[in-house]
Amino acid sequence: MTETWVNETLYPDWAQRFRVKQELARVKSDFQDILIFESFSHGRVMLLDGVVQITERDEFVYQEMLTHQPLLAHGAAKRVLIIGAGDGGVLRRVLEHRNVEKAVMVEIDGEVIRLAKEFLPAISGDAWNDPRAEVIVGDGIDYVRKAEAGSFDVVIVDSTDPIGVGEVLFTDEFYQNAARLLSANGVIVNQCGVPFMQADELRETSERRGKFFPDIWAYVAAVPTYVGGYMTLGWAAKAKGLRDVPVAEIRARAEKAGILGKTRYWTPEIHVGAFQLPPYISENLEG
Repeated sequence: MTETWVNETLYPDWAQRFRVKQELARVKSDFQDILIFESFSHGRVMLLDGVVQITERDEFVYQEMLTHQPLLAHGAAKRVLIIGAGDGGVLRRVLEHRNVEKAVMVEIDGEVIRLAKEFLPAISGDAWNDPRAEVIVGDGIDYVRKAEAGSFDVVIVDSTDPIGVGEVLFTDEFYQNAARLLSANGVIVNQCGVPFMQADELRETSERRGKFFPDIWAYVAAVPTYVGGYMTLGWAAKAKGLRDVPVAEIRARAEKAGILGKTRYWTPEIHVGAFQLPPYISENLEG
């Protein structure tokens, strides 16, 4: 029997590959090529345009850090806007917070949602059926452009890299509108790539966010599938000091939210430590 392998195509000179147990779906949507397969090493895997987006085995690292970090730094987030994240994992983690009253998710590609529901149900859990969730298949840029000022406490952007369908989520217009729709202590986070290989992504998006937010930084998470060392998650807040909440207070907030002891990567100590960046990463935020 011939072995089947899938090669990721993110970088021209460096790649990872997965041995395929079974291909589950291969769809060309209006926006991108979607592939879902069962791997021998990482459970089920989703690729968009040849780039790994999520695997069942390590999704918890990315999802927990993208979600719990801004919500607990804010401390009183009731309304959360999610852009992208069609697999439902971020929505699931947001809704784990008892204090969240409304989570609006805007995903441009309805095929990603459909296929995730069918083939990746473990990632989203029961999030799709939560009465606090509003799932919109539509353009996130258009949504933030029209959203009422101060209508959300936290914005979480879980997009592809700034190429193709995800490119518009890294523009001045997007961040300007995000700043407008966020409440006084509002926070927006987004994935900014692996800086060992994608330093320009962190540098350029930080410059853009800095035009509209007083506190710009990043924090890190070690996601095995996103090869190249630490993954950076971009941070922009309307109030300074949200990154400086001590461990004891973060722990108290996590307990109140109902997530303490239920995570597999995030902890109050990791929360605080994740903002402490190695120089090779922080140098991309200077100025």
